[in-house]
Amino acid sequence: MRSSLARVFVGAAAVVGIAAGSLAGASASLAATQPAAQAAVSSPRISILAVNNLGLDTAHAKNWQSCLNAFGYNPGSFDGSLGPNSWSAAQRFLNANGYNAGAVDGSVGPNTIAALQRFLNAVGFNAGTVDGIAGPQTKGAFWNYNNTGC
Repeated sequence: MRSSLARVFVGAAAVVGIAAGSLAGASASLAATQPAAQAAVSSPRISILAVNNLGLDTAHAKNWQSCLNAFGYNPGSFDGSLGPNSWSAAQRFLNANGYNAGAVDGSVGPNTIAALQRFLNAVGFNAGTVDGIAGPQTKGAFWNYNNTGC
C-alpha cells in the first residue's frame, strides 16, 4: 500500500509540475510578445520593403524601370524588382500625366492600380475596367506593354 500511495503522490506531483511549467511558459511567452508589439506600433518610421512586380518577370520589370527612367522618373536601380523606389517613380509619372495615382508613397494600392489601368487603356493596352484591382486582365496588359518597350 505504501508504494502505491507513493506512486499516486509522485504522479500527482508530476502533473502539478507540468501544469505549473506550462502556465509559467505561457505567461512568459505572452509577456514576451507584448513589448515587441508595442515597439512596432510606437515606431516613428515604417519603411516599405515589399516588391510587387504585378505579374512581371525580371526582364519585363526591368523594361518598366527603363521606361520610367526614359520618361524622366528615376526608379532607382534597374534590377527587375519593382519595390518602393520603382513604384514612387511610377506614381510620379502617372500623376504628372493626369492618371491620378494619389499619394507618392511607393506602395501599390488601389489608386496606383487604377492609375496604371487608365494609363494602359490610354496607350492601347486593354487593362479592362478601371477598378483599382490588379486582376488577370490588368496584369496581362501590363505584361504586354512591357513586352513591347516604351
